[in-house]
Amino acid sequence: MPHSRRDFLEQAFGMAATALATVPAARAAEDASTRTPGPNDRIRVAVIGVNGQGGGHLNEWMANRDCEVVAICDCDPNAFAKQEKRFREKDYPLPAYEQDVRRLLDRQDIDAVSIATPNHWHALMSVWAMQSGKDVYVEKPCSHNVEEGRVITQWARKLGRMCQMGVQSRSMPGMRQTIEFVRGGGVGPVKVAHAVCYKRRKSIGRVDTPVPLPEGIDFDLWAGPAPADRPIRERLHYDWHWNHLTGNGDLGNQNPHELDKARWGLGQQSLPKRVVSLGGRLGYVDNGDVANSQLTVFEWDDCLLISDVRGLEIKTPVTFDLAAGPLHVGNIWWGTEGYVVAPNYTSGVAFDYDGKQLGAWSGGSYQHHFANFVKAIKSRRHEDLHLDIEDGHFSSSLAHLGNVSWALGTPVEPGTPLPLAADERHVRDTLGNFTAHLAENDIAYDITPLSLGRLLTIDPSTERSDDPEANRLFSRDYRKGFELPRV
Repeated sequence: MPHSRRDFLEQAFGMAATALATVPAARAAEDASTRTPGPNDRIRVAVIGVNGQGGGHLNEWMANRDCEVVAICDCDPNAFAKQEKRFREKDYPLPAYEQDVRRLLDRQDIDAVSIATPNHWHALMSVWAMQSGKDVYVEKPCSHNVEEGRVITQWARKLGRMCQMGVQSRSMPGMRQTIEFVRGGGVGPVKVAHAVCYKRRKSIGRVDTPVPLPEGIDFDLWAGPAPADRPIRERLHYDWHWNHLTGNGDLGNQNPHELDKARWGLGQQSLPKRVVSLGGRLGYVDNGDVANSQLTVFEWDDCLLISDVRGLEIKTPVTFDLAAGPLHVGNIWWGTEGYVVAPNYTSGVAFDYDGKQLGAWSGGSYQHHFANFVKAIKSRRHEDLHLDIEDGHFSSSLAHLGNVSWALGTPVEPGTPLPLAADERHVRDTLGNFTAHLAENDIAYDITPLSLGRLLTIDPSTERSDDPEANRLFSRDYRKGFELPRV
């Protein structure tokens, strides 16, 4: 990013800064002193949040010979208990357990933290960890709202910490070769990218009583920056994805993987200038309040990104006439001479418009991304990260912008044209296919309405909209004691 733009952003957010959160002095001090691991040192890692994706983090850190897992933190002790067997089976020393992340970050025997908590905690934990002198690997999305990603980036640069977002495909050799082909003009100039997430999500049910809490959990810590009221739903864990106070729907759950690859292939290193989103929590009458099916279009000066999320059953395979066949979760980059399809995290295949294959690439594992983070910790160069936090911020913010647009929308009839790039062929075809998919699922729109979001205009230099209502949704209200520290 040009220095002038970086300076402008830091000044803009600095003027709006709030006071530091009340945290232990060892964490709040910007000059926190911890050792800097040398080339031959093992990295001492703590994993925060091990009820779901954090279990995968444990596997990767345990498999890396340059690392040792020294601590686990989770506000629910049951989550730690279910991981103990993993260490016994592998004859691996049982890590220390901390329930309170603040106590964990006070420890001086930790070099890096690996964060796999609910989304609403990602930014605050990342900043607290960097303030305590630790490097950070944080799951996608790295933030819960647009402003948080910029704040994490500012702290990473100010404190010289390594901060990587967990979109593992960034480090897969097969995916890196695929993107190199896209960016190298293998199918001619690419002006449209398509991020696809066709993944059936079940309804979370509907109740009118507060969620039961697991025995021993510290719910105040679970809530953190969010309101401390117990949510109204059947299950606390995982279903937080479908409440806007703690999650970001599937646009901010599975789809950040695809949004990141799409933007990476387009070579865009800023927020888009225009965004609009169409969708709803369609077909479900439950305690969720975010969309399960959502079509979003992002526009830069010279290209478009289409995000296509469908959480209902796919009854007719979706091919878009691709020689690669039906897609489920993946990406398409449409060039002037052909297209490239990435059907998973590790591979890609290219075709011309006659169906002739132009190339294919594959290979990689999650360990590649974790190893890349370790490499950057030892080099102390954020340029060595395959998904540095600023890149993670741009990709995460795509999901947030789509959700802001949708949240400010109004009910419309199925098939209503989008107010952005409506005549572009791929946008038009996707809208038609999206509408047909909903029709196959017999949506009762009078019960679960379809909403067309507000068209947002964004200034990429300030990362703000000209819409005051939208700007308010670019951040959030933080609970006392859990305020996000600003630079």
